[in-house]
Amino acid sequence: MKLPENKKAVYEAMEKFMAQDRAKHTILPISKFGLMQITRQRVKPEVTISVAEDCPACKGTGKIGASMLIVEDIEKNLQYLINHQHKGLSIRIHPILHAYLTKGWLTSRQWKWYFRFKKWIKLVGDSNYHLTEYKFFDANDEEIKL
Repeated sequence: MKLPENKKAVYEAMEKFMAQDRAKHTILPISKFGLMQITRQRVKPEVTISVAEDCPACKGTGKIGASMLIVEDIEKNLQYLINHQHKGLSIRIHPILHAYLTKGWLTSRQWKWYFRFKKWIKLVGDSNYHLTEYKFFDANDEEIKL
């Protein structure tokens, strides 16, 4: 719109339409960019719908264990289970952690555990686990609670 009369006509028409509105409002004239700004007071209460659930990784605390320390934590629990005569151990972990622990032949953590504990620890990647989640299973594929 180039003519100021047209801009003024639009502004006045908008004021006329908004006059019936019971909410407090402000209308600014059309700017040089061709925009009209209108603010309006909220009349009805805000409808808040909460659709949240606790995060399975942190149980709703917002904090998880440091991912750098997860391998040391696994090794500590592994040492405990081997000292208590558990046989046929397997660990279910997130696929990214699985790739990290099995990368390299004779240089992977899995091989280092084999040489350290004299037992082969089976690692199973499971995409249902979050990055820092892991569980131990025995030879009968039953979960070992720590």
